[in-house]
Amino acid sequence: MSFELPQEVEETRKRARDFALREFTKELIEHFDETEEYPNEIRKKVFDAGFITIENPWNMLVTMEEFCRVDPGIGLSTLASVFGSEILLLYGTDEQKEKYLYPTLKGEKISAVAVTEPGAGSDVAGISSRIEKTEKGWMLNGHKMFITNGTVADHYYLLARSAPPPSREKRHHGLTLAIVERRWNGVNPVKLKGKLGMRATDTAEITFENVAVPNENIVGEEGKGFYIIMTFFNISRVYVAAQSVGTAQGILDLLLEYLAEKPASFREMEYVQFALAEISALIETARNITYKAATKVFSFNPDPALTSMAKYYAAEIANQVANTAFKIIGIEASGSKLEKLYRDAKITEIWEGTSEIEKLVISRMILKKIQEVK
Repeated sequence: MSFELPQEVEETRKRARDFALREFTKELIEHFDETEEYPNEIRKKVFDAGFITIENPWNMLVTMEEFCRVDPGIGLSTLASVFGSEILLLYGTDEQKEKYLYPTLKGEKISAVAVTEPGAGSDVAGISSRIEKTEKGWMLNGHKMFITNGTVADHYYLLARSAPPPSREKRHHGLTLAIVERRWNGVNPVKLKGKLGMRATDTAEITFENVAVPNENIVGEEGKGFYIIMTFFNISRVYVAAQSVGTAQGILDLLLEYLAEKPASFREMEYVQFALAEISALIETARNITYKAATKVFSFNPDPALTSMAKYYAAEIANQVANTAFKIIGIEASGSKLEKLYRDAKITEIWEGTSEIEKLVISRMILKKIQEVK
């Protein structure tokens, strides 16, 4: 097994690092964190620099890591402007790709994934939004919550119930995926403000009232939307893991900068040395499991258990590293950039499946293997 990434990918990593250090200035980071504006101009620069491409997902992965190492809020906002594109790449018709996917990949449009609801976050099968057949197409009614890119996206990849579940054990049946445009009548997004972290990302609550959806905007097979979304989560979770790894590395960078300004006697304290060794090892372990999961996903052979391990573990490590750094630096950390990274790290334990959900996926896959052996 090779632990080295191709030269092209490492060159992209260096370019991404240089770009983030140059463009994500201290003033802009503070501006977007305070105003919660969407960094659209930086997004355009990211596209112009050629960082956003799903043709080579490894380039996107290391870019996510390096961008979030400098600032998770701006970094994720710019790269997530193509959020959900893999759905159409895998399941979309030629017409859907022409109308929605290709313009998004050129930076002309912004996409979003609308799954979470007030009463159904990690429980995807529990969503209550309805999409029903009509004489001319479909009619959508529902309520979505915490939707990334909600007020800036041109279209959403939206999951809704099209038929009652046949049984409690099969609640995931009867869910259909549709492309819904933000500017259609009946679509009402409202920006959510005052978030703990990741304030540069656009997050919205969206209501859908008698929204007419044409037949050609249904993605994949009717009633099979749950499986499409689960396939997408297997992909998106490795990017969240990379986000976590980058955030953790950025925190370590700040800690090292802080220690460099302290007397040698402080750096030589046993507690400080042990902490540095531990968090460095944890970050490297998180990076390795993330890359292993990505190798599976990017070779079209995903391992759901491994993907969930990467997402869960990397998120936990990002938060653990933030806590440890705060303890070493003390009260000074509350007024530094570390305070922001500390806030930004928390969401990695929640979106794209909470840590608890990831543990359930892992345990179910392990138990499934036991049954197969029997």
